[in-house]
Amino acid sequence: MKQDGQIDEAALERLIPIFYDRVRADADIGPLFNAAVHDWPGHLEKLVAFWSSVMLTSGRYKGSPVAEHLKHRQAITPAMFDRWLAIWADTTDELLVPAAAAALQTKAARIAESLQLALFFRLDDPAGRRAA
Repeated sequence: MKQDGQIDEAALERLIPIFYDRVRADADIGPLFNAAVHDWPGHLEKLVAFWSSVMLTSGRYKGSPVAEHLKHRQAITPAMFDRWLAIWADTTDELLVPAAAAALQTKAARIAESLQLALFFRLDDPAGRRAA
């Protein structure tokens, strides 16, 4: 974290591994992440690049979050996003100054909403219910 409270690469490189250690250990969402990710060091690099692109407009991330999440659509539930966001809020609050934590939390909530719309919203089912 820079002295002025701005988010920088070093802050993201510290935050992301700690956050995903907590995600992986979580009883609710850890099993999904552990089953889906086979190269954690590479995945963490990709996630740092993603957040760098989102928060610092670095352009380092070249992937498609929606496509990656669609691969696991059958295993993902809306409640998992709430749990992810709760762990994100706890971790960012703990590791970052309040303004930086709030900025990351706001962005994460928007991203989670967008991903949920991509995964669960159907025009013929506006409430977002998935067929069992």
